[in-house]
Amino acid sequence: MPYARSREGRTVVGICGPPAAGKSTLSTALSDALNLHDGLSSVAVPMDGFHLSNVELDRLGLTDRKGAPETFDAAGFVHLLRRLRAADELVYAPSYSRTLHESIGGVIPVPPSVRVIVVEGNYLLLDSGPWTQVRGLLDLVLYLDAPDQVRQDSLLRRQLARGLDLEHAHDWVFRSDERNAAVIAGTRDRADLILTRD
Repeated sequence: MPYARSREGRTVVGICGPPAAGKSTLSTALSDALNLHDGLSSVAVPMDGFHLSNVELDRLGLTDRKGAPETFDAAGFVHLLRRLRAADELVYAPSYSRTLHESIGGVIPVPPSVRVIVVEGNYLLLDSGPWTQVRGLLDLVLYLDAPDQVRQDSLLRRQLARGLDLEHAHDWVFRSDERNAAVIAGTRDRADLILTRD
C-alpha cells in the first residue's frame, strides 16, 4: 500500500469505522505487513485504550453508554498522538482488555525507530470537542465499513461473550452500539479512502 511519509519521518495512518467493522483486524494486518517490508517498522495503537474506567463511568452516570464519544479520554488520546508524531522518545500506549473490560496502560511500546503507526478507532474523524484535533495528526485515514447485519451479528456475539443474556445483548447493540455507529457514519466523508468489508 502506498503511503505518505510525514515531515518528521514517521507516518501515522488512521483506520476509522463503526463498531465491529473489523478495524482491529485490519490495523494489525496492515502493521504486520509493513513490518515485513524492508526498512519499515510499524506498531498498531488502538483508540480503545482511552476508554474511561468502569468506576469513572459509574460516577459520571455513563455506564450504559460505554463506547460513546463522551466515555473516552479524548484529550489524553490527542496527547498520545502528538507524542507519537514527535518520534523523539519511547512512548508506551495503552490498550483495552475485552476480558477485563478495562483499559490497561503502558502495554504497547513504541520506540523512536518505528516509522509507521497504525491507529484505529471509532472517532478519529469526529468534529466535536477534543476529537477535532485528531484528524490533523493523521497523515492518512481509511474508513472501514461493513454491512449492518455482519456488524450486528458480531456485536451480539461480543456482548454474549461478556456475559449478557440474549435480551440484554440485543438491547445493548441496538440501543448503544448502533447509536454510536450512526454518529460515526456521519464522519465517513472526512476519510481519504473508504473501504467496505464483504
